[in-house]
Amino acid sequence: MSRTPDVTVVVAVYNTMPYLTECLNSLVEQSIGLDRLEVVAVDDGSTDDSGKELDRFAERYPETFKVIHQANSGGPAAPSNRALDVATGRYVYFIGADDYLGNEALERLVASADENGSDVVAGKMVGTNGRYVRQKLYEANASSLSLFDSDLPFALANTKLFRRELVEKHTLRFPEDLPVGSDQPFTIEACYRARNISVVADYTCYYAVKRGDASNITYRANHLARLKCTAEIMHFTARLIEAGPRRDAVLERHFTWELAKLIQDDFLDLDRGTQQEVCAGIGELADAYFTEELRDSMDVKRRARICLAQGGAVDELTEAIRDEARRGTPTFHAEGSRAYAAYPGFRDTRLALADRAFELMEEKVPGRLAKGTKLLAAAWDQEGDGLHIALSVRIPVTGDTESAVIRLADGAMPKSADKPGAIVVPDDRELPDPVGEFRTEADPEGTVLHARIPVGAIHATRGVRVYLRLAGRQYEIPVRGKGEPMPLARRWRREDPYRVSATVNKKGRMVITTGPLFPVQKSLGSRLRSRLFGSKRK
Repeated sequence: MSRTPDVTVVVAVYNTMPYLTECLNSLVEQSIGLDRLEVVAVDDGSTDDSGKELDRFAERYPETFKVIHQANSGGPAAPSNRALDVATGRYVYFIGADDYLGNEALERLVASADENGSDVVAGKMVGTNGRYVRQKLYEANASSLSLFDSDLPFALANTKLFRRELVEKHTLRFPEDLPVGSDQPFTIEACYRARNISVVADYTCYYAVKRGDASNITYRANHLARLKCTAEIMHFTARLIEAGPRRDAVLERHFTWELAKLIQDDFLDLDRGTQQEVCAGIGELADAYFTEELRDSMDVKRRARICLAQGGAVDELTEAIRDEARRGTPTFHAEGSRAYAAYPGFRDTRLALADRAFELMEEKVPGRLAKGTKLLAAAWDQEGDGLHIALSVRIPVTGDTESAVIRLADGAMPKSADKPGAIVVPDDRELPDPVGEFRTEADPEGTVLHARIPVGAIHATRGVRVYLRLAGRQYEIPVRGKGEPMPLARRWRREDPYRVSATVNKKGRMVITTGPLFPVQKSLGSRLRSRLFGSKRK
């Protein structure tokens, strides 16, 4: 090929029909044009029709396609390296053989690289068919960012545009002994050495496909294989980047993503020996790289599990995973201005794990509080003067719970509470008046709040909410209803008889609605017309 293309697209192929056809079509249809494009596709010993499909495209587009056939190597690294050896474009771009590109992807990526002098450009990537792709990196276009001040460590796939001069200058290649994650060392080093990195976020460049049978290599590897590959990647990163905040910025991804995924629900399905091996491997990596800063940056669920694995607490770890899968939020233990997630192993003298491993930081607390707050009982109480509602609500908190109280609050919960289910209340916000009788009692799963609250004749809709100060912050938690709505209650009064209902709204929250017992009376004429003609109008 006498011309120098702007971009060489590398496609490592192994048994990806029929997805391969859509992938290749998306390349030849690129708006950048065939004269600016080179495709190097390496058939890694496919046993389906993938090799034939590559040859068909090469025959149809001989000036654009280079096809190489080789014996199976066991992963995408070797064919990608083979393609790099023959690539001639100013830039190289990698695409999975079961994925496809938006029509303008390459044109936009090359333009961004040329305009910003970038050695690496990440284009917006989305998942299809249920494949998850984190989106934080693609919130906005960026002309310049680095590996250490962005979400790039959580987007280490090689599905980016790389300046080939950078690749060859530093002899960047893929480690061929890693069956999973072989693109990470390549991407990490390229981004580490890049003069500039840009992001194209206003156009969907890349569509990552989850195959119908979930046969992508990412989904096939077992726990020990994934652990081994993650360890190699972390060691590579540590050799490249000196200890400190910059290394932590990259390795945070591996603790919160790859390692944390090894101790999720499917950890319970492993045999005891494999569980011990996984914990031992995580422990070695944590001993080497899990700095206090990294530990404290993680949410409590992942942090506690990593620390349990690091401490070799296999029994406690399995119990924590099982309990959380069965009943959700663990019980929180409050002590003054601090609070802890009381997972198995918390303050176990045999393990001697630091309290900090279980301490609640700001992240995830509102959602976990809301999920663990349960309505146990609700009933009308008409004894004495006025109508009351008697409520029993369990909150997933032990220890210092003196601030906890149930109240009826006017108005809807803020929209910010829609997802997490609870909100942080500013200290200067005035809370509803504490009315009625109130007491608490200890419970194996937290603290039960009992309240007898006068409803009153106010014509309004009010929400049942719990207010609680935890770890120095005040939370407002909507109480979710349970089962069928309570029967309608009526209160007869000489001047203002009223009725009250307790229902569950569309978001599952319990609301108390008070209204007049009798609607406004119609005039005699309107009532007669209604009786005489109402049925005819139906």
